[in-house]
Amino acid sequence: MAGFARETMALAILLFAILACSAELQRFESPAKPDGSLSILVVGDWGRKGQFNQSQVATQMGRIGEELDIDFVVSTGDNFYEDGLTGVDDKAFEESFTDIYTSKSLQKQWYSVLGNHDYRGDVLAQLSPVLRNIDSRWLCLRNFILNAEIVDFFFVDTTPLVESYWTNPEDHHYDWREVAPRENYIPNLLKDLDAALKESTAPWKIVVGHHTMRSVSDHGDTPELLALLLPVLKDNGVDLYVNGHDHCLEHISSKDSPIQYLTSGGGSKAWRGVFTPNSDKLQFFHDGQGFMSLQLTAAAANIVFYDVFGQELYQWSVTKNLHAAE
Repeated sequence: MAGFARETMALAILLFAILACSAELQRFESPAKPDGSLSILVVGDWGRKGQFNQSQVATQMGRIGEELDIDFVVSTGDNFYEDGLTGVDDKAFEESFTDIYTSKSLQKQWYSVLGNHDYRGDVLAQLSPVLRNIDSRWLCLRNFILNAEIVDFFFVDTTPLVESYWTNPEDHHYDWREVAPRENYIPNLLKDLDAALKESTAPWKIVVGHHTMRSVSDHGDTPELLALLLPVLKDNGVDLYVNGHDHCLEHISSKDSPIQYLTSGGGSKAWRGVFTPNSDKLQFFHDGQGFMSLQLTAAAANIVFYDVFGQELYQWSVTKNLHAAE
C-alpha cells in the first residue's frame, strides 16, 4: 500500500505540474462588420521612432486603412528596435508607436506578437497593461486567440522555438522570464495551440507569428518552425501563416497543403538584394518596405501588398471551398 500511495502521490504531483505549465490560450473578440466582412492591415518590424521610412509607411497605412474601413491592425513583431523596451516607462513606446501611427483609421485595436528584438529588452514591459493605459490600442501577449466570427486568429510567440537564441545568443541578452525552461514551454504551447485549433469552428483559421516559416529573403526558412509548428498547422487545416522577421513582403504557397505563407515585415528598415529560393512556390516577393491588407468574408479572402508609397504591388484571392488563386 505504501508503494501504491507513493505512486499515486507522484502522479498527482505530475498532473499538477502539467496543469500549472499549460493554460488555455486567452481569447478576445472582435466582431465582423454587419455585412459579415472583415478588413485588417498587417505590418511588422517597424519600431524605429519614425526612421527608415517608418513614418512614410504609417502614412500610407492610414490612407489605405481609411479606404478599406479596417477593423483592426495586426503587428507581426519586432515592435521596438534594436533591443525592445527598457521598461513600461520607456519613451520609445510612444516615439515608435503612439506618435507615428496617428491617422484616424489606425486608431483601432492593434494585436501584436513579440519578435526576437523585443526579447532583447524587457519583455514583460511589452506585455504589461501599463502600456494599454498609455495607449489603449496596444495589446501584446505571448500566445492568444482573436475570434472575429468568420475567422479565428491564433497569435503564437515563435521566438522561444528558435534554439540558437538560447544556445548561441552572441552579444545579446534574451529575456526568458516566464518562458524558461524551453523544454517545458514548447510542448505545452504546441499542445494548447493544437487543442485551440481543433476547437475552432470558424470558416478561416489564420496563425500569426514573428518568424518566417518559408522565406526567400535574408533569414530564410526557420527550421524549428518547420519541424515543430508546421505539422500542427497542417493537421488542423490552417489557411494562412502570417509573419514578419524578414524585412520584405512575400507570398509563398505550400506545394503539399493549402497553407499560404505571407510575410509582412516591411514596416521600416528593409533589406535589398537577398534572394534564396526554397522548395515551395514563390508567388510574390518585394525586398522593400510596405505592408499588407487582408479582406475576408466567410467565403473568400483577398490579400494585397502595398509599397512604401501606398502603391498596390500584388493582389491574390482565394475562395474557402476551392483554395484557388485568381
